[in-house]
Order: sequence, then C-alpha cells, then structure tokens
Amino acid sequence: MRRPRLWGSIALALLLCVVFAHFCVRIVPGDAPSAPASRAGGPADNEPLLIPVEGVPASALSDTFTQARAGGARPHDAIDIMAARGRAVLAATAGRIDKIFWSEDGGRTLYQRSPDGRLLYYYAHLDGYAPGIHEGQMLRRGQPVATVGSTGNADPSAPHLHFAVHVMQPDEPWYGGRAINPYPLLTRR
Repeated sequence: MRRPRLWGSIALALLLCVVFAHFCVRIVPGDAPSAPASRAGGPADNEPLLIPVEGVPASALSDTFTQARAGGARPHDAIDIMAARGRAVLAATAGRIDKIFWSEDGGRTLYQRSPDGRLLYYYAHLDGYAPGIHEGQMLRRGQPVATVGSTGNADPSAPHLHFAVHVMQPDEPWYGGRAINPYPLLTRR
C-alpha cells in the first residue's frame, strides 16, 4: 500500500524538476556568442553613469534634454551641469577617447566611446583638458579628463559641462549616433 504513494512522490519530484529546468535553466552551447552586457540606453556595467563633474550631487541636476536651443531651432539633446569654472570633469564610465575636437558651438570637446562601441559620451564647453589626455586613450570611470568652462557658444558668466549620450551603430563615426537623455542615466538608483 505504501508503494503507490512512494511512486507518486517520486513522479511529483521528477515533474517539479522538469518544470524547473524548463523555466529556470538555459542551456547554452560553449561556442554560442555571448549576449551583450548592457542595455542600449545605459553603461555597460548597468550601473548609473558617474556624474561627470566632481562634487555635483544628483539632486543638483536638471533635465534640460528637451529644452529648445538656438532660438527654438533645435532641441538641446543633452543636459547642462552647472559648476564653477575649473572644476574637474570626470569620465562618466570606462571607455576610449574617440575624438578631441574644437567646434564653434561646443568649444573644447571630448568624445568618449563605450568599450562595446554602442554608446558615445560627449563633453563640451571645456575650459581645458587634463594633462596627458589624448585620442585613443582608455579611460577609467571617474578619471579626470578636463575642467568645466564656457568655451564655444556657452555664456561666459555661466560655466557648465554640456553632457550628451548617443547610441551608436557599429563603425559609426564620432559625430554620428542618436541622442538619448543622459539625465535618467545619471540619476537612476
């Protein structure tokens, strides 16, 4: 009489193992390509970007991504991080410097590409670059790269860092990409 109950318990245990394996275990061949380590909208390590101006807390940031610029002719597509001239600008995450460039609008700029190549971080209106900074250099998260300024078309009386993030296609040049809002990437918990 106890045998049917024992077989029923074994059958139930096997059924639970099969259900667990079906829904909870993923078997992947050793030669399968690995999945990307990040989402299209955030840094590779899936943690918030470091606020790229030394000493600026998240509570001091304003979401200026959709504000109009150039008399309403274009969207901002970035956020401005207000800070004293000369305050250290830090690498928001790890990556490689793609381009150091002077532009009429952005002034002194620096373009940093994520290690997987899918994101580009744009730092503009810089007062100067950190010693030794050069194109092709690998950066660590938090490494000083420049100082806050008001070069380009920025108001000289309001130094700030213009910080933008672009989603990039493979092999897309440093001046390409699709702008995404950096504010939630800097403030998410």
